[in-house]
Amino acid sequence: MTILEHRSEAGLTPALTLLFAFGCGATVANIYYSQPLIGLISQSLGMETRLAGLIVTLTQIGYGAGLFFIVSLSDLVENRRLIQVMTLVLIVGLIGVASAQTVLMFMAASFLVGIGAVGTQVLVPFAVHLAREHERGRVVGNVMAGLLTGIMLARPISSGMAAYFGWRSVFIASAVAMTGLLGLLSWRLPRRVPKTGEHYGQILLSMLRLMRTEPALQRRAFYQGSVSLVFNLFWTGVPLLLADRFGFDQRGIALFALAGAGGALAAPLAGRLGDRGYVRAGTGLALVGMLVALLLSGWFQQMHWLIGLGLAAILLDGFAQTNQVMSQRVIYSLSAEMRGRLNAAYMTVMFLMAALGSTLAALLYVGGGWWQAVSAPAGLLVVVLAVFATEFRRR
Repeated sequence: MTILEHRSEAGLTPALTLLFAFGCGATVANIYYSQPLIGLISQSLGMETRLAGLIVTLTQIGYGAGLFFIVSLSDLVENRRLIQVMTLVLIVGLIGVASAQTVLMFMAASFLVGIGAVGTQVLVPFAVHLAREHERGRVVGNVMAGLLTGIMLARPISSGMAAYFGWRSVFIASAVAMTGLLGLLSWRLPRRVPKTGEHYGQILLSMLRLMRTEPALQRRAFYQGSVSLVFNLFWTGVPLLLADRFGFDQRGIALFALAGAGGALAAPLAGRLGDRGYVRAGTGLALVGMLVALLLSGWFQQMHWLIGLGLAAILLDGFAQTNQVMSQRVIYSLSAEMRGRLNAAYMTVMFLMAALGSTLAALLYVGGGWWQAVSAPAGLLVVVLAVFATEFRRR
């Protein structure tokens, strides 16, 4: 029996679970650091405000490309080595962003950051592989709590640092932090060599085949992809709203984003609900809750009620994370041998739609204000709910 097989039977230790959660959160945060800084970065690089959403979009497109072409390799090559390589790519991209002097340089480096950050999506199925069957939902919930905390804290951290030290300091500090994380992961992560006789081309083709033939994967990718579009549209647009309507500077935007981090607390609870068989009910609650939160944000900003807007943000985040955990609980149960490919297909769709949300945010807000910015994603959620309702008819 190998060390890895022994760990898989024994389940994940609390210390190793914490490392997976921390690694996921610290890595994925890099694709969100620029989200509340689009005003500062666009001014610094001489970019038009209506195109500022591209600052976030290029990172997410890189992340989507990495999800499709790299995460599937976790079913083919040794996982710890793959994580090490992607972390190195991330560090190089962060240094490039911090030193960029032109829009083209910044976009190229941002794309590289997105590609390198996919290491977090190798860590998640890696943790699931090591977990025992009956604790899989709990492990997904705990690791996702770390990942989602990284997403939520990325915005207030970057806003706060930019307010005092400039936006470039955010990416310099992250490059240093990722270097430390690389050493920690290299020291503590076990080796995992997948057992497969397939080559890379077959892996990619099988991933496309899964998207074409697996209904559960199709549905979950559509649900969470739509949720991610709404999530990113909200968090890319709300800094513009806070600056225009409430007169916030970067410090105020940082505090508002910090309040939204409370939504990450929903992930462990969602994981436990999934283990108890409430996946479908949790999904319905999450989709309805996001729709309500989105509409409330429009109403509260019109009333100029900042506390209400913050509450809507927390609810939106919490329901988005609930749907994410429920969806991953479903796709990871489809095939143990193809978790990397399943995760890659699912996350590729999710982040391509997230990139679309980031792009639309500035265009919708500049073109018609906050109500226009939230009405389009609200309509999308209505469509998603209609598709979700067909699950009950089929049953």
